[in-house]
Amino acid sequence: MSQTPPTNPSSSSPQSNNPADEPKPPVDDWQEWVDGGGEANEMHPEEDRHSSQLPTPKMGATSQPVMAAPLATTGGLPESPLALVETAFLASTTSLLWLINSYFPLGPVWRICFPIPIALVYLRWNRRAAWMATAVSFLLLTVFTGPVRSLFFVMPSGMLGMLLGFCWRRGAGWGLSIFLGTLINTLGFFFRVALTSVLLNEDLWIYVTTQVTKLLNWVSVRLGLLFQPDLSLVQLLAIFLVLVNSIIYMFAVHLAAWFLLQRLGMKVPDPPEWLQVLLELEVER
Repeated sequence: MSQTPPTNPSSSSPQSNNPADEPKPPVDDWQEWVDGGGEANEMHPEEDRHSSQLPTPKMGATSQPVMAAPLATTGGLPESPLALVETAFLASTTSLLWLINSYFPLGPVWRICFPIPIALVYLRWNRRAAWMATAVSFLLLTVFTGPVRSLFFVMPSGMLGMLLGFCWRRGAGWGLSIFLGTLINTLGFFFRVALTSVLLNEDLWIYVTTQVTKLLNWVSVRLGLLFQPDLSLVQLLAIFLVLVNSIIYMFAVHLAAWFLLQRLGMKVPDPPEWLQVLLELEVER
């Protein structure tokens, strides 16, 4: 004896598949209606989100498969924004130190810290990030102080930061980094003198030689030596004094960076043995 299957009351009522029979959206929700809102979006939200990103074919055009566009290569950009954030932060720190020293000069105290943030960017990330920090610092200082002072920052402080980061990342000793840094700092001194002389239309090297001549006269009087220094001797002594000043400055930068970066967890080459004994430094092995 055959049994008739139970009929579903909901299926007994006829449903129309014609889109024209569906209720029209209200006029107030016209934007939702244009965007394809309604029951279709409620039933398939994932398909609607992905389909909204595809281009709409023109009327009368043949339908062709839509291929997903390949991702553009980043060309070495960092996977996370942490590198960009740290680069921007340290670049602004360097610019702020330069501005403070420009308006409230504290002698060589702030000058020691100028190359350290850029060197830290080099150690933390790579050469490209360090160049970005130098460029951002140059642009910031150009806005606040003008292009001349920003050039004075780049040469030599910006270049020193790049050089120190390069040497410390490869584990170079203090002798090599101090030697190269002394050359860059000396070239930076002559660059500033030459650029300022051009802008002021005066030869500032004459002022430097005059000061060195006064120093030689004072020393000769104190020692009881009566002689007239030659111009070539004065110029050689001036260059020698600039070199000595650069060497002392680089030693101070290395010591400050070693004390600071070691506490930040960055590996910086240890001072030479004679300097450790002289300053009684405690080096962790």
